[in-house]
Amino acid sequence: MTSSGIQPRQDGDAALRLLRDGELTLEGRLVDASNATLRGVLTRDGVSAHCVYKPVRGERPLWDFPDGTLAGREVSAYLVSRATGWDLVPPTVLRDGPFGPGSCQLWIDEPADAEPLVGFVPADALPPRWFAIAAARDDDGTPYALAHADDPRLARLAVLDAVINNADRKGGHVLVGPDDRIYGVDHGVSFHVEGKLRTVLWGWAGRQLPPDAVQVLDTLAGQVAGPLGEELAEHLTISEIAELAARIDRLRDTGRFPLPSEDWPAVPWPPI
Repeated sequence: MTSSGIQPRQDGDAALRLLRDGELTLEGRLVDASNATLRGVLTRDGVSAHCVYKPVRGERPLWDFPDGTLAGREVSAYLVSRATGWDLVPPTVLRDGPFGPGSCQLWIDEPADAEPLVGFVPADALPPRWFAIAAARDDDGTPYALAHADDPRLARLAVLDAVINNADRKGGHVLVGPDDRIYGVDHGVSFHVEGKLRTVLWGWAGRQLPPDAVQVLDTLAGQVAGPLGEELAEHLTISEIAELAARIDRLRDTGRFPLPSEDWPAVPWPPI
């Protein structure tokens, strides 16, 4: 569980209150992140939890995303995830912190014995019910495959990524929580108006969507036109929300997982 005992799904409202109003004390920086990503502790009314704080001022300028918008996209991904009912993104808010406004997300502790769902495996030993996505070799020339499990939890995450146009679904952005749920993190480069889907979860490309995904998309379409769209308007442009609705409609019309683009790198680098 998270450091406080708060479960992201069962205690979502309590987590949001803690994220919004808790006193934030920083512990250190996650050095592998391309943007300023800080781990901290939130405390409120005797309850505490670890969090990830990404200040806007620490966002690295990108050529294709407007400056200062990544934190709002992190929050938007959470709002869409919550609207699906799948709760694939940990509770996330926009709040002030020691380095100014930024996104603040509940930290997910992965159990030490959690089985990885994405990774490099020997090319001749693909686990049962895994999809090989891309070929690779190590420094000695030994062949490996970038692969992921044929897991319905991952399939839901792949649908969410297609909806929010996630340009950076690395394997390391897929966490297995202690409640045996999976969580996706790092959604700062999502919701672009141009197709930029880059992911390691291509195993279902072109296949039919699961029936529950079709139902979720039908519901989500109405929510984007209503209260969800109003919430997203605090973080996204009118054009970005309109294109979000259009992506949902395209997925509903085809009833299939999207195919990799021929005009855009399909897999992020590094993939893990």
